Amino acid sequence: MTTDIYLVYLAAVAVFFATPPDTSQLLIIANSMKHGLRRSRWVIAGDLSANVLQMTAAAFGLAAVIATSATAFGLIKWLGVAYLVWIGVRMMLSRGAPTQARTDAAAHPARLFRLGFVTSMTNPFAVVFFAALFPQFIALDAPVLPQLLILGATYLCVDGATLLLWGWAGDRVAARLNASLAVINRLCGGLMIGAAALLGLKDITPQR
Repeated sequence: MTTDIYLVYLAAVAVFFATPPDTSQLLIIANSMKHGLRRSRWVIAGDLSANVLQMTAAAFGLAAVIATSATAFGLIKWLGVAYLVWIGVRMMLSRGAPTQARTDAAAHPARLFRLGFVTSMTNPFAVVFFAALFPQFIALDAPVLPQLLILGATYLCVDGATLLLWGWAGDRVAARLNASLAVINRLCGGLMIGAAALLGLKDITPQR
């Protein structure tokens, strides 16, 4: 992989993340609004950890199984949708004290990590995406593994930076709102349900 090809790949990934918020980005916005960016970095860690596994799965051909099996694809996707809706409804029903302000003390890091990890892992589009993206930039006349590591690490860095930026924005918006915890819960729950809707509306056509 030459420097020119790598720069094209870097630009392609940057453009991809310049699009409107997707499921992962809405997730970090919601949690940063509710818990603050400092705690919500665990959500990002969970999301990126899942991406590592998805890249590995794509490299070993699992993407072909998902893309050709409507049952497997649909099951993974709708489990993710149900999980996000469940989290969103719980947030909306959690009223909090009438004068209680936003706090980051209520969420344990392990719980936030699990939220980011499970949400990302139940998105079958990610594995298919990696399987379609990486081969476009790999030189077959050079060792493949080092190239995969470079492409994967670059994606994770850009993804992580983007999520931090969205998280910072959510944190700042919530701070400026100066709203009660009940209001923040309803806003964050709505964002989570919106993320579920985005995942549910995505589709690919499995090849039988």
